[in-house]
Amino acid sequence: MTIFLILAPFGSFALLMLVTSAQISLFAAAAICLAVIGIDIARGRSVKMLGTGSVVVFSGIGAYVTLIDPNLSSSAVKLAADVGVLAISLASIAIRRPFVLQYALEEVDAATARLPDFLKATYIITWAWTGAFVLMIIGNVLTIYVPGLPLWSGLVIAFAARNSAAFFTAWYPQYRKAKYGTPPANALPGTN
Repeated sequence: MTIFLILAPFGSFALLMLVTSAQISLFAAAAICLAVIGIDIARGRSVKMLGTGSVVVFSGIGAYVTLIDPNLSSSAVKLAADVGVLAISLASIAIRRPFVLQYALEEVDAATARLPDFLKATYIITWAWTGAFVLMIIGNVLTIYVPGLPLWSGLVIAFAARNSAAFFTAWYPQYRKAKYGTPPANALPGTN
């Protein structure tokens, strides 16, 4: 359920871009981000960097398209949104708070969060998402600069990249658990 809520604004944005204007798509995605933030608050969870940053990205691009350049192409709008999300991801890594960490801390118990490789795993998953964002940008750049390339090719790249990152997010913790197992209780810091 969590991954659905995280991806809902982005999926809605991509779908709406196919059937309506960039302004409606962008502001609807920003509204969905705000709704997800509201759901998190109602559940007693923290406000996430990705959600908050996405509200800023979608709203900022929406304001730009509405006030400055209403003729910006769909591919350029998608490219701007993907660059904005990539910037959020890279900024989270740069400040040493990978955006995945906020979600992970709400899904695991305190003992798991204290494991030595827990933070490393969140960085690896964040880098997987960062790679997916880069692939989505490449897909958008190709649709802008390669004449004759079908519009759906960028959508296929984005869909494959996003779904691969989502699969990796679910698979990697299970892989680590199977490979390394759960350490004995006395191996955790502060439990001796």
